[in-house]
Amino acid sequence: MKARTLLDAWIRTVRSAPGAPALTDAGSGRVWSRRELDALADAWRADHGAAVAGQTVVFAEPNGAAWLRLFLGLLKSGAVAAALDPGEPLLSRRALSSAIRAQFLWQAGVLETFAPRRRPHADGRRLLKLTSGSTGAPRALAFGDAQILADGRQICASMGIAPSDVNFALIPFGHSYGLGNLVVPLLAQGTAIVCGTTALPHAIGADIARWEPTVFPAVPAVLSAMAESDLDPARLRSVRTVISAGAPLTAEVARSFHSRFGRKIHGFYGSSETGGVTYDREGDATLAGRSVGKPLQGVGLHFASGGRFSVASPAVFIIGNRCRSGTDGRHRPADIAEQNALGELVLIGRAGPFVKLSGRRFSLAEVECAIRQLPGIRDAFVALAPERPDRLAAAIASDRPAAALRAALRERLSPWKIPRRLVVLKEFPLTARGKTDGQRLLELLRNPADTDQPTSVASISRLSAARQMSARK
Repeated sequence: MKARTLLDAWIRTVRSAPGAPALTDAGSGRVWSRRELDALADAWRADHGAAVAGQTVVFAEPNGAAWLRLFLGLLKSGAVAAALDPGEPLLSRRALSSAIRAQFLWQAGVLETFAPRRRPHADGRRLLKLTSGSTGAPRALAFGDAQILADGRQICASMGIAPSDVNFALIPFGHSYGLGNLVVPLLAQGTAIVCGTTALPHAIGADIARWEPTVFPAVPAVLSAMAESDLDPARLRSVRTVISAGAPLTAEVARSFHSRFGRKIHGFYGSSETGGVTYDREGDATLAGRSVGKPLQGVGLHFASGGRFSVASPAVFIIGNRCRSGTDGRHRPADIAEQNALGELVLIGRAGPFVKLSGRRFSLAEVECAIRQLPGIRDAFVALAPERPDRLAAAIASDRPAAALRAALRERLSPWKIPRRLVVLKEFPLTARGKTDGQRLLELLRNPADTDQPTSVASISRLSAARQMSARK
């Protein structure tokens, strides 16, 4: 019989093979067995469990034994875990703790009391996921044991991740992607984890060659850097499955990676609210830039007019007091998509926001979609110009100059829909979770002049700073 809680699943995993490797730190070479990780969690519970029982605890630890000790310790204590990115500044950690009404903040090895204790939630929540906040204030999404386990099990079943596999970890454990692809497979079925040293291509190659992981969940920026490097393909010999999620992956990068390393990238799409949604099982859809794959096992897609769709899955976050095993929740993502003849999900753009220009109301996603359809475009971001809300501005990730892009857009869009300001970048800035940093792009769009030739984010920032200094003189 399947375990009904994440903690029960972990206890079974430990008892089945206490001495089996669970976690490896690639930098130090330290290996922790399942028994050792469990003992670390027991020690944490003995010191802090009585205080945190039924309460929300915020923490921001890097991938490794300390993260798992704390997470397992919270599960054993009956607390609610809220994991932040390890790079989150202290002031931001405290602000987020206040925003989600957390009782405790784990900071530098100390449990800091943050708010008065409250009665435990009645919905059985075990985990709060915080959305990335790239376009606004983060939201806390509550998940119970049933939802967390369902996501991990659906991912493992659809991706063929077995207990004997070894996951290579660069994505943060606390991100939805990391929880479903790394943490739950370890806890629920014993799939071991190797924590990589850094995201630099040659460091990745050295770590993989030494520790021989078989599954590599990554983000497009990392895979693109690897494809462009001179990394010896033999270093990735042990890797059977390469996964990309967290941001759009272009067919250009997928083909370049496949050509260099002889491995297809398998596109994976999901959200913080739903967990995993679709997966390209064969890798062909990703290679062709055709789609983000078919629904995961246990996931249903329901389409409405205008490209909106909802995801039905037992992994969808708690709504109201629903926290019953086997109960499918529904969530409508902010994406616009369609289903092709193969049953694959094709992402078209983001739904809204709607704006009004020249008396006409339309969606910014429509303009973004038109830009992405141009040859040589890796990504597009469209917004109202920060200093002129009566005009559009766009940041475009491409190697093509702005003048050529303008000319191409004239053939696809009405004149009033063509962004008056274009900033062409070699790559988009990313958050710590590997997603496009919308706030950073808005800052770059404040530059009053077009950037005709593709340039880096750092170059744009230096130009803007120099102009500001000149204006002060």
